[in-house]
Amino acid sequence: MVAAPCCAADDCIIEARGLTKEFSGFVAVCNVDLRVRRGHIHALIGPNGAGKTTFFNLLTKFLAPTRGQILYRGEDITHAKPAEVARRGLVRSFQLSAVFPHLTALENVRIALQRTHPGTFHFWKREATLAVLNDRARELLELVDLGAFAAVVAVELPYGRKRALEIATTLAMDPQLMLLDEPTQGMGHEDVDRVTALIKQAAAQRTVLMVEHNMHVVSRIADTITVLQRGQIIASGSYAEVARNPLVMEAYMGAPDGELRGGH
Repeated sequence: MVAAPCCAADDCIIEARGLTKEFSGFVAVCNVDLRVRRGHIHALIGPNGAGKTTFFNLLTKFLAPTRGQILYRGEDITHAKPAEVARRGLVRSFQLSAVFPHLTALENVRIALQRTHPGTFHFWKREATLAVLNDRARELLELVDLGAFAAVVAVELPYGRKRALEIATTLAMDPQLMLLDEPTQGMGHEDVDRVTALIKQAAAQRTVLMVEHNMHVVSRIADTITVLQRGQIIASGSYAEVARNPLVMEAYMGAPDGELRGGH
């Protein structure tokens, strides 16, 4: 097993120690040690069924580990609840778009902002009481190039724009660590480039851990790449280091010239 590159305790925002998840005898994640450095973009890659999403679900507490420990900002969150870790600044997106389809882009972002504004979840209050959040919501929409779409109902947005809206709602929760699950899945080249730039921009003031299949995206923005196969880490390092690793080339997207392919 290969551990992620070591970082000092103060430099790691999240760490998994011996993390394991079994389902009725099937081991989906096996004794994984992973450390994510503050302020970095860390990509988790691997073939289908490698355990990437299960690992994400363990970190964000949607699943309880069979064994192992999770430390977030130096505190043990192994047995914490999803809402508790979200309040601490660990926020994730999902493979499928998770916006409110019949609310506007502005309303979607405003709902995410409400968690930090006392009293705004008192639903018997007039909508006008939420107006104080509109300026910040519009700022976030501008940040993800959705300023012109503020009044558009989310269901009417193109797919790539919906994923950008997800990033805006995630940013509205002011996360210290963003976990992005397949953020460019199903997108055309133009949307991939847009969302890649947004992730890079979002990472300027926070840490990003992302699952991503598109190696062109990973090679462009990831500081560190960790490769999973059958629930275990087989390599971790820079793109150049991982791309030359023979275990990676054998297990994941091997190319005849001995280099890891970019693109989809």
